[in-house]
Amino acid sequence: MPEPNVLAVLRAALPCGIDLARAPRVLALRGVPGLAALLPGAALTVEQGFRPLHDAVRDDGALRVEAQEPVGGGWPDAAPVLVLVLLPRARDEGRALLARAWRDVAPDGVVLAAALNDEGARSFEKDLATLAPLAGRAAKAHGRAFWTEPRPPALGDAGAAVARWLAADAPRLDPASGCWTRPGVFNEGRLDAGSALLLEHLPADLGGRVADLGAGSGLLSVAALDRCPAIASLDLFEAEVRALDLARRNLESAAVPVRLHWHDVAGGVPAPEGGFDAVLCNPPFHVGSRGVPALGRAFIAAAAGAMARTGQLLLVANRHLPYEDALRDAFGRGEVLAERAGFKVFRAWRPRGSA
Repeated sequence: MPEPNVLAVLRAALPCGIDLARAPRVLALRGVPGLAALLPGAALTVEQGFRPLHDAVRDDGALRVEAQEPVGGGWPDAAPVLVLVLLPRARDEGRALLARAWRDVAPDGVVLAAALNDEGARSFEKDLATLAPLAGRAAKAHGRAFWTEPRPPALGDAGAAVARWLAADAPRLDPASGCWTRPGVFNEGRLDAGSALLLEHLPADLGGRVADLGAGSGLLSVAALDRCPAIASLDLFEAEVRALDLARRNLESAAVPVRLHWHDVAGGVPAPEGGFDAVLCNPPFHVGSRGVPALGRAFIAAAAGAMARTGQLLLVANRHLPYEDALRDAFGRGEVLAERAGFKVFRAWRPRGSA
């Protein structure tokens, strides 16, 4: 969800029946920068698992910022009187956030949720209305906010819905791939067509110290280990903590050392002395629903800066994305290994900014 739209619709909804001067505890699930300014004086705890936003919120005045819910569920502090939920596109992930908000809000508190219109706002509004009566709604900037009564009585099947929605969002083992997945994570347990094409064209002798940039749940790394026995170690870099937790599960039995990094690749990648011998990459090019091709270009620059002088980058991308110039800027040599079904696989070597 683009940050300005979130803040605009929340500004239209607040204070939604809450006197924050008397009871200032606020929890924001998937919170974004700017919330502290909207809630002056609030004791604001923000949960944000996407590393760039997590770091931005941390520098924005929140009292406390966490990557994810504490083990065992719920927060150890006094129950918040206001729980903000900034909903994602994935329905099951969003429903679980609403369930957590309803479960954890104080008895006299309010759950306030917001979503973009083209990311399921009306459906999520109906979901929240199955847990408690709604007190109001606001619409602005292509978004929608809706909130419960200040003393929301539970509706008849609210407890069952909360349990069902939390269960639907839990990590699960995909029987086809044998890998762990959960809603809202790229690939949903199976290799996408682009990653599968990249895997087909990995050199059989690929080895040494290998990095996977934008690793998601680790499916490409799992498959690369199976295909390339010369890999000596793997470093996975991923900005979304939900995905990285799955990668930890999926690679826990790997026969080589595996290091997991909750990291914003667009800002550069820390490399071992001498650099990585190979970098695998299926870079993201969306932030929420917005296409951001600059992300892929940043990943290419980060790969070049983290590689050994003799290293190579193997990258797959949608054919229409303008990455050729970025590859030429970052590497002395390159080639297209394959092109199929709207994807291209690139190999590049002789990095200009190597480690």
